[in-house]
Amino acid sequence: MNERFSRQSLIIGEDATAALSTKRVALFGVGGVGSYAAEALARCGVGHVELIDSDVVSESNVNRQLCALTSTVGLPKVEVVAARMKDVNPDIDVTARQEFLLPENADGFDFSSYDFVIDAIDTVSAKIEIAVRCAALGVPMVSCMGTGNKLDPSALRISDLAKTSGCPLARVMRRELKKRGVLHLPVVYSEEQPIKQDSPVFAENGKQVPGSIAFVPATAGLLAASAAIKTLIGLGS
Repeated sequence: MNERFSRQSLIIGEDATAALSTKRVALFGVGGVGSYAAEALARCGVGHVELIDSDVVSESNVNRQLCALTSTVGLPKVEVVAARMKDVNPDIDVTARQEFLLPENADGFDFSSYDFVIDAIDTVSAKIEIAVRCAALGVPMVSCMGTGNKLDPSALRISDLAKTSGCPLARVMRRELKKRGVLHLPVVYSEEQPIKQDSPVFAENGKQVPGSIAFVPATAGLLAASAAIKTLIGLGS
């Protein structure tokens, strides 16, 4: 038994733990949600992980992103997360891609090579593209809905997109995916109503900057990782 994963093997078995070392997971987005998903993938012994994120660590990330430290501000998030994952498990094969998936460059990603996909990004067009491609190829995935302006981690759920309620992003995704023939999609979403900010801040593009706290996106990321791990070892989500 590999001592590093011995406690895990006690509950899922040595064969399942060994199987995880052969699996390949793509993780789109390594921010507040994705960085915690990456952590769990490494600590569960997934053998091959592809990290995709074009962003660099900023000081405003420090309150909620595992990759964000005083020492990492200004560094590419994928490189910071990849180094941490290697420190957790030196045997892991991590590919760090400092880029952002969009419909126009999606052909550069080999979705057929993934055993599971985690979508932890915010851009709707990219989320839709990932979901459509996974559905077409039969690649299992989970998509993370919004965690901004939320305070209750216990309100987070894993469900089918068709069964969600109260989540504005899920509503948009449901409508747009239905147009493309995708009627079902596992998602992590919150049933909590967004908190209204007393003094909202707006970005240069005019959109309101969502508030965020440490424990909500982290919980969403761990839930997404749990969906991946359970699916990869045949336990469903």
